[in-house]
Amino acid sequence: MKNPDIRNRKLFVPRMPSEAARAFAAAFRSVGIDAAETPQSDSKTLEIGAKFTHGDECLPQKVTMGDFFSVLNNGLAPHEVAFFMPIAPGPCRFGQYAPLFDKTFKDLGYNDIMIISPTSMTGYNELGEHGEEFIRTGWRALVTAELLSKLLHKIRPLELEIGSSDVIFEKHLNVICSILEQKIDQDDKMKKLVSALTSARDEFRKIKINTSIITPFIGIVGEIFCRLNSFSNQETVKEIERQGGMVWMSDITEWVRYAMAERKYQLIQDGKRWSKEMLSFLIKNYILMKDEHDLTKPLKEDLHLFEEPKNFDEILKLAEPYLPFGKISGEMVVSIGRACYLQKKGVDGIIDISPFTCMNGIVSEAIYPRLSKEHNNIPIKVFYFDGVPLDLERDIGIFLELARSYRKKKKNTL
Repeated sequence: MKNPDIRNRKLFVPRMPSEAARAFAAAFRSVGIDAAETPQSDSKTLEIGAKFTHGDECLPQKVTMGDFFSVLNNGLAPHEVAFFMPIAPGPCRFGQYAPLFDKTFKDLGYNDIMIISPTSMTGYNELGEHGEEFIRTGWRALVTAELLSKLLHKIRPLELEIGSSDVIFEKHLNVICSILEQKIDQDDKMKKLVSALTSARDEFRKIKINTSIITPFIGIVGEIFCRLNSFSNQETVKEIERQGGMVWMSDITEWVRYAMAERKYQLIQDGKRWSKEMLSFLIKNYILMKDEHDLTKPLKEDLHLFEEPKNFDEILKLAEPYLPFGKISGEMVVSIGRACYLQKKGVDGIIDISPFTCMNGIVSEAIYPRLSKEHNNIPIKVFYFDGVPLDLERDIGIFLELARSYRKKKKNTL
Protein backbone atom coordinates (compact mmCIF):
# COMPACT_ATOMS: atom_id res chain seq x y z
CA MET A 1 0.00 0.00 0.00
CA LYS A 2 1.25 3.48 -0.81
CA ASN A 3 -0.21 5.04 2.31
CA PRO A 4 -1.35 2.67 5.07
CA ASP A 5 -1.87 5.46 7.63
CA ILE A 6 -5.63 5.96 7.71
CA ARG A 7 -6.07 7.15 11.28
CA ASN A 8 -7.64 10.43 10.19
CA ARG A 9 -10.16 8.72 7.93
CA LYS A 10 -13.17 6.48 8.26
CA LEU A 11 -12.71 3.11 6.59
CA PHE A 12 -15.71 1.42 4.98
CA VAL A 13 -15.95 -2.35 4.51
CA PRO A 14 -18.25 -3.91 1.84
CA ARG A 15 -21.16 -6.02 3.15
CA MET A 16 -20.17 -9.58 2.29
CA PRO A 17 -22.00 -10.53 4.40
CA SER A 18 -23.32 -7.76 6.64
CA GLU A 19 -22.51 -9.50 9.94
CA ALA A 20 -18.93 -10.27 8.89
CA ALA A 21 -18.44 -6.70 7.68
CA ARG A 22 -19.66 -5.37 11.03
CA ALA A 23 -17.30 -7.65 12.93
CA PHE A 24 -14.40 -6.90 10.57
CA ALA A 25 -14.94 -3.16 11.04
CA ALA A 26 -14.83 -3.70 14.80
CA ALA A 27 -11.46 -5.42 14.36
CA PHE A 28 -10.15 -2.33 12.57
CA ARG A 29 -11.36 -0.18 15.45
CA SER A 30 -9.30 -2.30 17.84
CA VAL A 31 -6.12 -0.96 16.21
CA GLY A 32 -7.28 2.65 16.25
CA ILE A 33 -8.84 2.81 12.77
CA ASP A 34 -12.38 4.17 12.66
CA ALA A 35 -14.33 1.72 10.50
CA ALA A 36 -17.87 0.69 9.60
CA GLU A 37 -19.69 -1.41 7.03
CA THR A 38 -21.00 0.37 3.93
CA PRO A 39 -24.66 1.49 4.00
CA GLN A 40 -27.31 -1.09 3.10
CA SER A 41 -27.63 -1.47 -0.66
CA ASP A 42 -30.89 -0.74 -2.44
CA SER A 43 -32.19 -0.05 -5.96
CA LYS A 44 -30.73 3.46 -5.84
CA THR A 45 -27.33 2.01 -4.95
CA LEU A 46 -27.47 -0.19 -8.03
CA GLU A 47 -28.58 2.72 -10.19
CA ILE A 48 -25.65 4.85 -9.02
CA GLY A 49 -23.20 1.98 -9.52
CA ALA A 50 -24.45 1.38 -13.06
CA LYS A 51 -24.09 5.09 -13.83
CA PHE A 52 -20.35 4.99 -13.15
CA THR A 53 -19.61 1.67 -14.85
CA HIS A 54 -19.64 0.82 -18.55
CA GLY A 55 -21.98 -2.17 -18.75
CA ASP A 56 -19.42 -4.98 -18.98
CA GLU A 57 -18.80 -5.11 -15.24
CA CYS A 58 -20.40 -7.80 -13.08
CA LEU A 59 -23.13 -7.10 -10.54
CA PRO A 60 -20.84 -7.09 -7.45
CA GLN A 61 -18.71 -4.36 -9.01
CA LYS A 62 -21.76 -2.20 -9.73
CA VAL A 63 -23.21 -2.73 -6.25
CA THR A 64 -19.89 -1.99 -4.53
CA MET A 65 -19.37 1.12 -6.65
CA GLY A 66 -22.84 2.33 -5.70
CA ASP A 67 -22.23 1.56 -2.04
CA PHE A 68 -19.03 3.59 -2.05
CA PHE A 69 -20.73 6.54 -3.72
CA SER A 70 -23.54 6.36 -1.16
CA VAL A 71 -20.90 6.98 1.52
CA LEU A 72 -19.82 10.16 -0.28
CA ASN A 73 -23.44 11.20 -0.77
CA ASN A 74 -23.98 10.96 3.00
CA GLY A 75 -21.83 14.02 3.55
CA LEU A 76 -18.30 12.71 4.10
CA ALA A 77 -15.55 14.50 2.18
CA PRO A 78 -13.09 12.46 0.05
CA HIS A 79 -10.18 13.16 2.39
CA GLU A 80 -12.23 11.78 5.28
CA VAL A 81 -12.88 8.32 3.84
CA ALA A 82 -11.09 5.15 2.81
CA PHE A 83 -12.53 2.03 1.21
CA PHE A 84 -11.41 -1.53 1.91
CA MET A 85 -11.19 -3.42 -1.38
CA PRO A 86 -8.79 -6.39 -1.56
CA ILE A 87 -7.57 -7.66 -4.90
CA ALA A 88 -6.73 -11.14 -6.14
CA PRO A 89 -5.23 -12.77 -9.25
CA GLY A 90 -7.01 -15.22 -11.53
CA PRO A 91 -9.72 -14.95 -14.20
CA CYS A 92 -12.25 -13.08 -12.04
CA ARG A 93 -12.85 -9.38 -12.69
CA PHE A 94 -12.51 -8.92 -8.92
CA GLY A 95 -8.84 -8.14 -9.48
CA GLN A 96 -9.85 -5.02 -11.40
CA TYR A 97 -12.29 -3.61 -8.85
CA ALA A 98 -9.81 -1.49 -6.90
CA PRO A 99 -8.04 -0.03 -9.97
CA LEU A 100 -11.41 0.82 -11.54
CA PHE A 101 -12.71 2.47 -8.36
CA ASP A 102 -9.50 4.46 -8.01
CA LYS A 103 -9.62 5.62 -11.64
CA THR A 104 -13.32 6.51 -11.46
CA PHE A 105 -12.88 8.59 -8.32
CA LYS A 106 -9.87 10.41 -9.78
CA ASP A 107 -11.68 11.08 -13.07
CA LEU A 108 -14.44 12.74 -11.03
CA GLY A 109 -11.94 14.85 -9.10
CA TYR A 110 -12.00 12.79 -5.89
CA ASN A 111 -8.21 12.56 -5.70
CA ASP A 112 -8.09 12.32 -1.91
CA ILE A 113 -10.02 9.06 -1.56
CA MET A 114 -7.93 6.14 -0.30
CA ILE A 115 -8.43 2.56 -1.51
CA ILE A 116 -6.96 -0.06 0.84
CA SER A 117 -6.09 -3.01 -1.39
CA PRO A 118 -4.32 -6.01 0.16
CA THR A 119 -3.82 -8.95 -2.17
CA SER A 120 -4.38 -12.68 -1.76
CA MET A 121 -0.97 -13.42 -3.30
CA THR A 122 0.70 -12.19 -0.10
CA GLY A 123 -1.92 -13.57 2.24
CA TYR A 124 -3.37 -10.07 2.82
CA ASN A 125 -0.31 -8.95 4.75
CA GLU A 126 -0.16 -5.30 3.62
CA LEU A 127 -2.01 -3.63 6.45
CA GLY A 128 0.75 -1.29 7.50
CA GLU A 129 2.11 -0.98 11.01
CA HIS A 130 -1.01 -2.62 12.44
CA GLY A 131 -0.74 -5.71 10.24
CA GLU A 132 0.19 -8.47 12.66
CA GLU A 133 -2.25 -7.47 15.38
CA PHE A 134 -5.07 -6.73 12.96
CA ILE A 135 -4.78 -9.98 10.99
CA ARG A 136 -5.37 -12.06 14.10
CA THR A 137 -8.27 -9.94 15.35
CA GLY A 138 -9.74 -9.72 11.85
CA TRP A 139 -9.65 -13.49 11.49
CA ARG A 140 -11.38 -13.93 14.83
CA ALA A 141 -13.98 -11.40 13.70
CA LEU A 142 -14.81 -13.38 10.57
CA VAL A 143 -14.87 -16.72 12.37
CA THR A 144 -17.11 -15.55 15.24
CA ALA A 145 -19.55 -13.82 12.86
CA GLU A 146 -19.80 -16.98 10.77
CA LEU A 147 -20.31 -19.26 13.76
CA LEU A 148 -23.11 -17.00 14.95
CA SER A 149 -24.62 -17.07 11.44
CA LYS A 150 -24.56 -20.87 11.39
CA LEU A 151 -26.51 -20.95 14.65
CA LEU A 152 -29.03 -18.60 13.05
CA HIS A 153 -29.34 -20.67 9.87
CA LYS A 154 -29.83 -23.83 11.89
CA ILE A 155 -32.65 -22.47 14.06
CA ARG A 156 -34.45 -19.85 11.97
CA PRO A 157 -36.20 -22.29 9.57
CA LEU A 158 -37.61 -24.20 12.55
CA GLU A 159 -38.54 -21.42 14.98
CA LEU A 160 -42.14 -21.35 16.21
CA GLU A 161 -42.04 -17.64 17.05
CA ILE A 162 -41.05 -15.91 13.82
CA GLY A 163 -38.19 -13.47 14.32
CA SER A 164 -37.02 -14.80 17.68
CA SER A 165 -33.72 -16.13 16.31
CA ASP A 166 -32.99 -12.83 14.52
CA VAL A 167 -33.37 -10.94 17.81
CA ILE A 168 -30.89 -13.21 19.56
CA PHE A 169 -28.53 -13.06 16.60
CA GLU A 170 -28.46 -9.25 16.58
CA LYS A 171 -28.04 -9.09 20.35
CA HIS A 172 -24.99 -11.34 20.36
CA LEU A 173 -23.46 -9.89 17.20
CA ASN A 174 -23.45 -6.52 18.98
CA VAL A 175 -21.77 -8.13 21.99
CA ILE A 176 -19.13 -9.76 19.79
CA CYS A 177 -18.40 -6.48 17.98
CA SER A 178 -18.01 -4.66 21.30
CA ILE A 179 -15.42 -7.27 22.37
CA LEU A 180 -13.55 -7.22 19.07
CA GLU A 181 -13.08 -3.45 19.12
CA GLN A 182 -11.56 -3.44 22.60
CA LYS A 183 -7.83 -2.68 22.85
CA ILE A 184 -7.02 -5.58 25.17
CA ASP A 185 -4.64 -8.52 25.33
CA GLN A 186 -5.32 -11.20 22.71
CA ASP A 187 -5.71 -13.93 25.33
CA ASP A 188 -8.30 -11.87 27.22
CA LYS A 189 -10.09 -11.12 23.96
CA MET A 190 -10.25 -14.81 23.11
CA LYS A 191 -11.74 -15.66 26.52
CA LYS A 192 -14.40 -12.99 26.08
CA LEU A 193 -15.26 -14.14 22.56
CA VAL A 194 -15.59 -17.77 23.66
CA SER A 195 -17.82 -16.67 26.53
CA ALA A 196 -19.97 -14.58 24.16
CA LEU A 197 -20.39 -17.47 21.71
CA THR A 198 -21.27 -19.81 24.58
CA SER A 199 -23.95 -17.39 25.78
CA ALA A 200 -25.33 -17.11 22.25
CA ARG A 201 -25.40 -20.90 21.95
CA ASP A 202 -27.34 -21.19 25.20
CA GLU A 203 -29.94 -18.63 24.09
CA PHE A 204 -30.39 -20.27 20.69
CA ARG A 205 -30.96 -23.58 22.48
CA LYS A 206 -33.89 -22.03 24.35
CA ILE A 207 -35.76 -21.06 21.15
CA LYS A 208 -38.83 -23.23 20.66
CA ILE A 209 -38.67 -25.06 17.35
CA ASN A 210 -40.87 -27.30 15.24
CA THR A 211 -39.29 -30.75 15.34
CA SER A 212 -41.99 -32.41 13.23
CA ILE A 213 -41.08 -30.91 9.83
CA ILE A 214 -38.57 -32.39 7.41
CA THR A 215 -36.23 -29.63 6.27
CA PRO A 216 -34.24 -30.06 3.04
CA PHE A 217 -30.61 -29.16 3.68
CA ILE A 218 -29.21 -26.86 0.98
CA GLY A 219 -25.54 -26.01 0.47
CA ILE A 220 -24.64 -22.69 -1.16
CA VAL A 221 -21.47 -22.05 -3.14
CA GLY A 222 -20.51 -19.56 -5.84
CA GLU A 223 -19.04 -16.11 -6.30
CA ILE A 224 -18.11 -14.69 -2.92
CA PHE A 225 -19.78 -11.26 -3.05
CA CYS A 226 -22.98 -12.26 -4.80
CA ARG A 227 -23.64 -15.22 -2.51
CA LEU A 228 -22.87 -13.28 0.68
CA ASN A 229 -24.40 -9.89 -0.16
CA SER A 230 -28.10 -10.39 0.47
CA PHE A 231 -29.15 -7.46 -1.73
CA SER A 232 -27.26 -8.86 -4.72
CA ASN A 233 -28.94 -12.27 -4.46
CA GLN A 234 -32.46 -11.04 -3.56
CA GLU A 235 -32.28 -12.56 -0.07
CA THR A 236 -31.92 -16.09 -1.42
CA VAL A 237 -31.19 -17.56 2.01
CA LYS A 238 -34.35 -16.15 3.54
CA GLU A 239 -36.42 -17.37 0.58
CA ILE A 240 -35.04 -20.89 0.99
CA GLU A 241 -35.86 -20.78 4.70
CA ARG A 242 -39.31 -19.31 4.05
CA GLN A 243 -40.06 -22.33 1.86
CA GLY A 244 -38.87 -24.79 4.49
CA GLY A 245 -35.19 -25.27 3.68
CA MET A 246 -32.10 -25.06 5.88
CA VAL A 247 -28.98 -23.41 4.45
CA TRP A 248 -25.29 -24.18 4.78
CA MET A 249 -23.57 -21.11 3.38
CA SER A 250 -19.98 -21.18 2.15
CA ASP A 251 -18.52 -18.40 4.27
CA ILE A 252 -15.99 -15.66 3.66
CA THR A 253 -13.27 -17.46 5.65
CA GLU A 254 -13.25 -19.99 2.84
CA TRP A 255 -11.69 -17.36 0.58
CA VAL A 256 -9.11 -16.50 3.26
CA ARG A 257 -8.15 -20.18 3.42
CA TYR A 258 -7.89 -20.31 -0.35
CA ALA A 259 -5.69 -17.19 -0.32
CA MET A 260 -3.45 -18.87 2.24
CA ALA A 261 -3.25 -22.02 0.09
CA GLU A 262 -2.25 -19.88 -2.89
CA ARG A 263 0.39 -18.13 -0.80
CA LYS A 264 1.90 -21.45 0.24
CA TYR A 265 1.82 -22.74 -3.33
CA GLN A 266 3.52 -19.56 -4.60
CA LEU A 267 6.29 -19.85 -2.02
CA ILE A 268 6.95 -23.41 -3.15
CA GLN A 269 6.94 -22.35 -6.82
CA ASP A 270 9.46 -19.63 -5.96
CA GLY A 271 11.81 -22.20 -4.45
CA LYS A 272 11.09 -21.14 -0.87
CA ARG A 273 9.74 -24.40 0.52
CA TRP A 274 12.47 -24.29 3.19
CA SER A 275 12.77 -20.61 3.94
CA LYS A 276 12.12 -17.99 6.59
CA GLU A 277 9.12 -16.83 4.56
CA MET A 278 7.61 -20.32 4.62
CA LEU A 279 8.31 -20.73 8.34
CA SER A 280 6.65 -17.38 9.04
CA PHE A 281 3.65 -18.37 6.93
CA LEU A 282 3.26 -21.74 8.67
CA ILE A 283 3.46 -20.17 12.13
CA LYS A 284 0.79 -17.59 11.24
CA ASN A 285 -1.39 -20.27 9.71
CA TYR A 286 -1.07 -22.45 12.82
CA ILE A 287 -2.05 -19.56 15.10
CA LEU A 288 -5.12 -18.66 13.02
CA MET A 289 -6.31 -22.26 12.80
CA LYS A 290 -5.84 -22.71 16.55
CA ASP A 291 -7.92 -19.59 17.16
CA GLU A 292 -10.66 -20.99 14.93
CA HIS A 293 -10.59 -24.30 16.80
CA ASP A 294 -10.87 -22.56 20.18
CA LEU A 295 -13.79 -20.43 19.00
CA THR A 296 -15.61 -23.37 17.44
CA LYS A 297 -15.19 -25.74 20.38
CA PRO A 298 -18.20 -24.60 22.50
CA LEU A 299 -20.47 -24.87 19.45
CA LYS A 300 -19.24 -28.22 18.13
CA GLU A 301 -22.26 -30.19 19.30
CA ASP A 302 -24.76 -27.60 18.07
CA LEU A 303 -23.12 -27.20 14.66
CA HIS A 304 -22.33 -30.84 13.90
CA LEU A 305 -24.38 -30.54 10.69
CA PHE A 306 -22.10 -27.70 9.56
CA GLU A 307 -18.77 -29.37 10.27
CA GLU A 308 -16.00 -27.69 8.28
CA PRO A 309 -12.96 -29.60 6.96
CA LYS A 310 -10.07 -29.75 9.38
CA ASN A 311 -7.72 -28.82 6.55
CA PHE A 312 -8.57 -26.74 3.48
CA ASP A 313 -6.46 -29.11 1.39
CA GLU A 314 -9.46 -31.46 1.54
CA ILE A 315 -11.47 -28.99 -0.56
CA LEU A 316 -8.66 -28.66 -3.08
CA LYS A 317 -8.23 -32.44 -3.26
CA LEU A 318 -11.96 -32.94 -3.93
CA ALA A 319 -11.76 -30.38 -6.75
CA GLU A 320 -8.68 -31.96 -8.32
CA PRO A 321 -10.45 -34.42 -10.70
CA TYR A 322 -12.32 -31.47 -12.19
CA LEU A 323 -10.13 -28.39 -11.67
CA PRO A 324 -6.65 -29.19 -10.31
CA PHE A 325 -5.30 -26.53 -7.97
CA GLY A 326 -2.05 -25.05 -9.25
CA LYS A 327 -3.07 -25.45 -12.86
CA ILE A 328 -6.38 -23.62 -12.41
CA SER A 329 -7.00 -20.73 -10.03
CA GLY A 330 -10.01 -18.78 -8.87
CA GLU A 331 -13.32 -19.30 -7.12
CA MET A 332 -14.33 -22.03 -9.57
CA VAL A 333 -11.83 -24.35 -7.87
CA VAL A 334 -13.30 -23.60 -4.46
CA SER A 335 -16.92 -23.90 -5.66
CA ILE A 336 -16.31 -27.31 -7.22
CA GLY A 337 -14.36 -28.67 -4.26
CA ARG A 338 -16.89 -27.27 -1.84
CA ALA A 339 -19.81 -28.78 -3.76
CA CYS A 340 -18.17 -32.20 -3.47
CA TYR A 341 -17.57 -31.65 0.24
CA LEU A 342 -21.16 -30.54 0.88
CA GLN A 343 -22.53 -33.63 -0.85
CA LYS A 344 -20.20 -35.77 1.21
CA LYS A 345 -21.49 -34.11 4.41
CA GLY A 346 -25.11 -34.84 3.58
CA VAL A 347 -26.75 -31.83 1.94
CA ASP A 348 -29.81 -32.51 -0.23
CA GLY A 349 -29.05 -29.98 -2.93
CA ILE A 350 -26.47 -27.37 -3.94
CA ILE A 351 -27.14 -23.85 -5.21
CA ASP A 352 -24.41 -21.85 -6.90
CA ILE A 353 -25.02 -18.09 -6.64
CA SER A 354 -23.07 -16.12 -9.25
CA PRO A 355 -23.28 -12.83 -11.11
CA PHE A 356 -24.47 -12.97 -14.71
CA THR A 357 -21.50 -13.49 -17.11
CA CYS A 358 -19.24 -14.56 -14.21
CA MET A 359 -16.45 -16.73 -15.64
CA ASN A 360 -16.13 -18.73 -12.43
CA GLY A 361 -19.86 -19.41 -12.44
CA ILE A 362 -19.90 -20.37 -16.13
CA VAL A 363 -16.98 -22.79 -15.77
CA SER A 364 -18.49 -24.32 -12.64
CA GLU A 365 -21.87 -24.71 -14.35
CA ALA A 366 -20.21 -26.64 -17.17
CA ILE A 367 -18.74 -29.09 -14.63
CA TYR A 368 -21.76 -29.53 -12.36
CA PRO A 369 -23.58 -32.12 -14.55
CA ARG A 370 -20.58 -34.47 -14.35
CA LEU A 371 -20.08 -33.71 -10.65
CA SER A 372 -23.76 -34.43 -9.95
CA LYS A 373 -23.66 -37.70 -11.87
CA GLU A 374 -20.58 -38.84 -9.95
CA HIS A 375 -22.15 -37.85 -6.62
CA ASN A 376 -25.41 -39.77 -6.54
CA ASN A 377 -27.13 -37.31 -8.94
CA ILE A 378 -27.43 -34.62 -6.29
CA PRO A 379 -29.40 -31.64 -7.67
CA ILE A 380 -27.21 -28.62 -8.45
CA LYS A 381 -28.52 -25.33 -9.80
CA VAL A 382 -26.76 -22.09 -10.76
CA PHE A 383 -28.68 -18.90 -9.99
CA TYR A 384 -27.32 -15.96 -11.97
CA PHE A 385 -28.03 -12.41 -10.77
CA ASP A 386 -27.60 -9.18 -12.73
CA GLY A 387 -29.74 -6.72 -10.81
CA VAL A 388 -32.96 -7.59 -12.65
CA PRO A 389 -35.38 -9.34 -10.23
CA LEU A 390 -35.81 -13.09 -10.71
CA ASP A 391 -38.95 -15.05 -9.90
CA LEU A 392 -37.04 -16.45 -6.96
CA GLU A 393 -40.11 -17.83 -5.19
CA ARG A 394 -40.88 -20.06 -8.16
CA ASP A 395 -37.28 -21.08 -8.90
CA ILE A 396 -36.46 -21.88 -5.27
CA GLY A 397 -39.71 -23.81 -4.94
CA ILE A 398 -38.86 -26.01 -7.92
CA PHE A 399 -35.34 -26.63 -6.64
CA LEU A 400 -36.52 -27.56 -3.16
CA GLU A 401 -38.82 -30.17 -4.65
CA LEU A 402 -35.81 -31.71 -6.39
CA ALA A 403 -33.91 -31.61 -3.08
CA ARG A 404 -36.78 -33.32 -1.25
CA SER A 405 -36.86 -36.07 -3.88
CA TYR A 406 -33.11 -36.54 -3.55
CA ARG A 407 -33.48 -36.69 0.25
CA LYS A 408 -36.09 -39.48 -0.03
CA LYS A 409 -33.89 -41.37 -2.47
CA LYS A 410 -30.95 -41.12 -0.06
CA LYS A 411 -33.08 -42.41 2.80
CA ASN A 412 -34.34 -45.36 0.73
CA THR A 413 -30.82 -46.38 -0.27
CA LEU A 414 -29.39 -46.37 3.24
